[in-house]
Amino acid sequence: MIKYPKVNYIGNKEKIAKWICDQFPKNAETLFDAFSGGCSLSYEAKFRGLEVYTNDILEINYHIANALIENNETILKQEDIDLIFSGKPFEGFMFNNYSEVYFFPEECKELDLYRANIEKLDSEEKKSLAFALIRRAMIRKMPYSRFNINWEKIVQLRDEEYSYEKYKRRRAYHNQSFKFHFLKNLDEYNNAVFNNNKNNKAYNDDIFNLLEEIEADIIYLDPPYTGTMNNYFGFYGLIDDFITSNKTKPFENNFINKKIAVELFDNLFSKLSNFKFWYLSYNNTSYPSKDELLSLLNKYSSNVQVIERKHIYKITGKEKKEKNKEFLFIIENTNYGNIRSDRARQDVCETTN
Repeated sequence: MIKYPKVNYIGNKEKIAKWICDQFPKNAETLFDAFSGGCSLSYEAKFRGLEVYTNDILEINYHIANALIENNETILKQEDIDLIFSGKPFEGFMFNNYSEVYFFPEECKELDLYRANIEKLDSEEKKSLAFALIRRAMIRKMPYSRFNINWEKIVQLRDEEYSYEKYKRRRAYHNQSFKFHFLKNLDEYNNAVFNNNKNNKAYNDDIFNLLEEIEADIIYLDPPYTGTMNNYFGFYGLIDDFITSNKTKPFENNFINKKIAVELFDNLFSKLSNFKFWYLSYNNTSYPSKDELLSLLNKYSSNVQVIERKHIYKITGKEKKEKNKEFLFIIENTNYGNIRSDRARQDVCETTN
């Protein structure tokens, strides 16, 4: 059975991916998932037979997409696993930069070994699968599944006796090895690879660099929700550091800063002429508000509707959980046909000249 694997991604749309895809036009053939994150929406769309293009500015999210969306058949075999876990841990980038910052020194040395060995795998698809699995292992060992916690708190929460006394749970999985978590999730990730007989493609770029390059029937927009827990670089940037062996810098156009959020959305909507249908995920606690977004969208289309449903995020408090609503803005690009006609005439003129 084809099934999306466990990714542990804050903001993941896994629970509502089917609901979102149910709203897509039945005759749509191509989808651009512009902020693909953990790829749950892309995975559902791929399963339904759409040709899927993904993009995310985080490199680890590109590797998730390359492993599960663009990749149609490659899996990790026993000889690949043997290679990844061969050799002796050593002091490398992770040890020098993140010992007793996020992991214990010996754990950082293990990560340095695994990173070097992943590079020896014989295909990019295998490397991406390995990175996705190492990510899963790193997340499982991290309290709250994100890398914005100080070391003192990490040590405290990884103390199983403290955890039991405080929360009545020992959370022993925080102290299992990277290899344990990798192997535990291996079959699930391998089994998630499937071929939908389409030329799916994964990108790793700032969305504003791709909007004129990619054409699709649908663009799905799931940017970080401004004003909520949306600092994805802070949550997962460490894994990009692990992949690149370099301290990466926070990216621009990140939808975190309220001061420029409206400007970013306006700029984004102004560049979506390549797509007939736009789908935007949002929620009721984010900035700008639903009505402000509607006002912006009405500048670009006369056919805008919003549907909603309850959606619980695990990271929110009990009171907020009960009040959370997920909005799905559905926009038909009413200028789409005119834009394509203008481009066709322009192409003819250029060819003639």
